[in-house]
Amino acid sequence: MKPQIKPRSLLLSKRANVFYLEHVRVMQKDERVVYLTETGEPIERFFNIPERNTAFILLGKGTSITDAAARRLADANVLVGFCGSGGSPLFSVTDIAFLSPQSEYRPTEYMQAWVKAWFDEPARLDKARRMLRQRLEWTLETWSGHGELLKRGIRIGDDLARRFEADIERAQDSQSLLLAEALWAKALYACLARGLKLEFKREEGKGSRETTEDFINGLLDHGNYIAYGYAATVLNGLGISFSLPLLHGKTRRGALVFDVADLVKDAYVMPAAFLGGTQRVKQQDFRAGLIETCQTEEILDRLFTFISELAEKRL
Repeated sequence: MKPQIKPRSLLLSKRANVFYLEHVRVMQKDERVVYLTETGEPIERFFNIPERNTAFILLGKGTSITDAAARRLADANVLVGFCGSGGSPLFSVTDIAFLSPQSEYRPTEYMQAWVKAWFDEPARLDKARRMLRQRLEWTLETWSGHGELLKRGIRIGDDLARRFEADIERAQDSQSLLLAEALWAKALYACLARGLKLEFKREEGKGSRETTEDFINGLLDHGNYIAYGYAATVLNGLGISFSLPLLHGKTRRGALVFDVADLVKDAYVMPAAFLGGTQRVKQQDFRAGLIETCQTEEILDRLFTFISELAEKRL
């Protein structure tokens, strides 16, 4: 009898699928991971999850997962996250529940290099500066080639970019860097609001859909959680603990996820949320569009490359 040969998983950086599921049961069936929709209809419908080409799965309200499915997903190194309705956090934006696959074969060199620099204040600040410079670079690159933004005259002014860069270089501690990035994010919100003729104020977790601004806030929440999934997938794949942040505070559990997610949020989530909010797109369509954009732009591959180089200080 020939031994059963397991199909090979794709590299995490090359995986195409991201799932957000609500009111389903995830299980294993006929050597596959599937989810069953709970519609109450006489005929049950199963949908396949190609686990070896999936980066992460977000389970929203009314979901459950069997131990067999969890074991198979872990074997394929798929990250599973529990969240609230629409992909936004269930309890708070700072408390992400991701179930990392338990594997003894993840790399150790990146974690060792990260820890070595993390306990060295100047080295940690240097990595934080590098991360913010990369955040600036990707945002400028994406916005300057975004047809829908350009059509509406939305551009990041040279003075704004230079000011952020100067603030990064001048900062002597993490608090100064946090202030610089907060001013940068606030300026981007203002830029988008001005171009779309809105009076916008960022309100996380508000949950209202009364106004266009409320709708945008909701899409930002949902899009940010997709960014957290990409960030968590990369850190898990490289074996770097979520608890060793560069910017978001040493006492916040999983704060490095927020640091890495910011590389995606400014460049991709913000424009998609503002444009989608003004058009009142369905949340499902917004998530699908954002995931497709991230796949087209090879976000996982770019994040893996940048974070691995940042850990080894080869930038």
